Order: sequence, then C-alpha cells, then structure tokens
Amino acid sequence: MPHVLLIEDDTSVRDGMELVLRRHDYDVSVAATGEEALFMLDGHLGKPVELIVLDLMLPGMDGFEVCRGIRVRSTIPVIMLTARGDDHDIVTGLEAGADDYVVKPVTAAVLEARIRAALRRAEPAPGSTPGEHQAGLAIDRAGLTVTKLGTPIPLPPMELRLLLELSAAPGRVFSREQLLISVWDLDYLGDSRLVDATVRRLRTKIEDLPSKPRYIQTVRGFGYRFGPL
Repeated sequence: MPHVLLIEDDTSVRDGMELVLRRHDYDVSVAATGEEALFMLDGHLGKPVELIVLDLMLPGMDGFEVCRGIRVRSTIPVIMLTARGDDHDIVTGLEAGADDYVVKPVTAAVLEARIRAALRRAEPAPGSTPGEHQAGLAIDRAGLTVTKLGTPIPLPPMELRLLLELSAAPGRVFSREQLLISVWDLDYLGDSRLVDATVRRLRTKIEDLPSKPRYIQTVRGFGYRFGPL
C-alpha cells in the first residue's frame, strides 16, 4: 500500500480525499497545516512517505513555502492542489518543486489517476548505458546518480528522468511535446509549463550559470537539447 501524505486544511475536503484514497488501497496520513506536515516528514511518522498531495492555500505557511521545505528534506513526488488554474500559482508551485498539479474541484478518478502516474514516474528510469561524462557532469545511468566535478547532485525523480532523456541523445532537439510524452505521460500533452519549470529547476543544480546554460540548451521555437556541442 503506497503511503500518501495529504496536506489540506479544509476538513470536509481532506476527509473526502482521504476516504477516496483509502478506498483505492492507499495508506494515508493527513496534516492540516504545513508546519504539521514538515514535522511529520522530520521523522515523526514512523514510516516513509511515497507521495505528497499538497494544497496551496494553507493557514500559516502557504503551499509554496511548504513545497520548498519538502524539497530541502526529500525528493518525494509532490502533487499540488490549486483552487484555480492561475498561471502564476501553477508556475510558482512547479518552480518551488512540485512535480504535477491538479485544479480543484477534482474528481476522485482524476486525483487517483494522477497519483498513480506520479508514483509510476518516481520509479527508476531505465538507462541503456552504464554512465557518461559531459564536461564535468557525470551521469551514472545504472546507479541513477549525477555528480558534477565529483560532487553528488541529488535530483528529484522528474528532474532525473528529464536529464536522462535529454542526455541519452546529445545534440538532438526535443520538443516540449516529445518530452511530455516520454518523461511525463500522454495525459500531460499540451502543458509545457511542466517541462519549462522542471528545466529551470534542473539548471539551477547542474549549470554554473543557469542564465547561460551549457548542458541543457534552449532551441527557440522548438524545445531543448543536451550539450555541450
């Protein structure tokens, strides 16, 4: 039973989501505030969390701050819940470290499908070669690790999957749509914000100057490619 941490302050919404998840055989822990959730993640649950569902509108710490706190602690997949499809909220949430988002109200079927997809994507990504090096960046596909000049770079699952996909074909241009299909899921076709936000986060970790990327380069009007060329 995958263990899901649900962070939602609205009692009726939280109780309904918890019931739905339990009916789909998920083990569920709940938190009403970000502070409570981070306390749980600091070793007070007694069992590992495999996925987090995070509402953005929380009392005290908002969802953005909570997500950043989660990312300091863990690479656990995070699905954020937003009350409106506002571009600013969605992009800010993704850049804070969320892996996906759903807009409330969300049906039980959609929520459960997104959770299943997120858990599937969090599984180790396959690699065809044992490892490779690109100008100081070492990618170990067998061990699923990344180092730069010998220093380990911990990456959340989606950032790692994206890097593995791009680096498997240096110089090849991938459109955002291709990356959504190969790295995310067919259900995500068309929402390029997922790709762009993940690229921005990844660049802050592997690039010397994220504003002038050397590894993950933007090809204007098309998408991204892995360098250096």
